Amino acid sequence: MMSKKFNVLFLCTANSARSIMSEGLLNHLGGERFQAFSAGSKPGTQPNPFAIELLQKIGHDTGYMYSKSWDVFEGEDAPKMDIIITVCGNAANEECPVWPGHPITAHWGYDDPHGETDEEKRHSFAQIFCQIKHRIELLVSLPDEKIEHLANIRAIGEPDVLNGVNA
Repeated sequence: MMSKKFNVLFLCTANSARSIMSEGLLNHLGGERFQAFSAGSKPGTQPNPFAIELLQKIGHDTGYMYSKSWDVFEGEDAPKMDIIITVCGNAANEECPVWPGHPITAHWGYDDPHGETDEEKRHSFAQIFCQIKHRIELLVSLPDEKIEHLANIRAIGEPDVLNGVNA
């Protein structure tokens, strides 16, 4: 018997690279147990093509992905989040909306992928992609009972209980 799917929201300022890669990787690697989303406080116009390229290389359908504001997840009709993870320092330091319920929160900081040439950018994106993939694999390996236990701890006031998943 499968238990509920956990909704996970990845936040980054522009919602164009790190949060998009996190969303895609979690949906790809944990799609049976997790439903990942991403958003930004000041979203760009579109996902970064280097992020999309990496997700497509692993066979992930990126057709549904777009840069969006975290406002999308504030309304009554928005999916209730179980876990919210910031993936850039700016988003972690911003005042986030008050999310319904008591989602688990964490900060998984990654450097902003960069480079002067396309080759340098691809290399930088690949490094960050591997770091994200490692953390996603750790999250996916947690049994449902552990995640539910962490959610219960968060509900009584312990912040950032998933920060330990940062090997």
